[in-house]
Amino acid sequence: MTLLALGINHRTANVEVREQVAFSPSQLESALGELRGLAGVKEAAVLSTCNRTELYCVTGEQGEGAILDWLGRYHGLDGEDLRRCAYHYLDNDAARHLMRVAVGLDSMVLGEPQILGQLKEAYQAARQAKGLGGELERLFQRAFAVAKQVRTETGIGRNPVSVAYAAVSLASRIFDDLSRSRALLIGAGETIELVARHLHQAGVRQLTVANRTRSRAETLAGPLGGRAITLDEIPEALIEADIIISSTAAPLPILGKGMVERALKKRRHRPVFMVDIAVPRDIEPEVGELGDVFLYTVDDLLEVIDENRRHRQVAADQAESLIEHGVGAWQHERRIRSGGELISVVRARGQAQRELSEQQALARLARGEDPEEVVRRLAHQLTNRLLHRPTVALREAASAERHDLLDAATELLLDPSSDKTR
Repeated sequence: MTLLALGINHRTANVEVREQVAFSPSQLESALGELRGLAGVKEAAVLSTCNRTELYCVTGEQGEGAILDWLGRYHGLDGEDLRRCAYHYLDNDAARHLMRVAVGLDSMVLGEPQILGQLKEAYQAARQAKGLGGELERLFQRAFAVAKQVRTETGIGRNPVSVAYAAVSLASRIFDDLSRSRALLIGAGETIELVARHLHQAGVRQLTVANRTRSRAETLAGPLGGRAITLDEIPEALIEADIIISSTAAPLPILGKGMVERALKKRRHRPVFMVDIAVPRDIEPEVGELGDVFLYTVDDLLEVIDENRRHRQVAADQAESLIEHGVGAWQHERRIRSGGELISVVRARGQAQRELSEQQALARLARGEDPEEVVRRLAHQLTNRLLHRPTVALREAASAERHDLLDAATELLLDPSSDKTR
């Protein structure tokens, strides 16, 4: 069986492509069922965030091409278009990639901690959908252990560097004094929670959180002295907002050009800074065409993120070393398991041959045959049955000049130190 990691991320595809291949939480169960149902796919997990969609599979017959074709069919996309921006890793490289993702080394923001939580959610979703077997189960657990070790032993998570931090950092460059600005945050997930904290630390005290459910918005806004509203109240809140940052899981845009244009007129065209962190996007791209709007997507945050990345590079180098150790440990355990499975099969076959010979010998004894002759025949039959397949294989290897197999057989089957004939 082969371990396969296949995906599309912020390095290989722009936001327009990424939002088309993203899986919403409501789609995950059906997607995992279909993926797991492909011929040859034994185990499967799906990781889908604003910056990446990745499929982790244990597969025999299916290669990356067939699984990529399924991804295209599921989302109604052309397979060739996906191939141009997809990547895949096999076995050790796949394990290494998952560990780098878990640690945050493959993230837009180096070392960002949110991805580990998202990976754990993907793991739980796969478990609930019965997509995990022993191989992926052990790999995910190893990845989580490596991520914990990296967070503990390196400084990769000490500085507040994330997409949320980058968005607030960019806002501070546009507004001279953030404490005089009013912020509207749309959504109430982990990213928006981080945005709210960073804004509060930067001095923003007039904070409004809009969410589908008011209670969740109140939970986030309350401790920071902000107010909570529902999504229906956004048009009025836009009139007062200088900073708008949105990150929801909505399948369609929440802010349209017309809604924002009407709010700008009532604001007397005071400028508005907007960051759309969501994938699919929460803000229609056409909003950026309005003269008084500064609209940014996650892709636009790269410059800010690259500046912060340098502060974590030393820790990242240390993390790479820990990851290599983790891959080595996983590989060692995998080899041991593979050897153990082979030993079990060999012993089971030997046991079956023993039981057959034993039954035949007992039957001869029951018929009154000479016990000594029965024992001799038992030994002869058992020897022939156990050595027939190795003997045929050795002859075939010798005929084909497969010296590697002959050398391996010598090491496995013979013990030169006890060979009294030499």
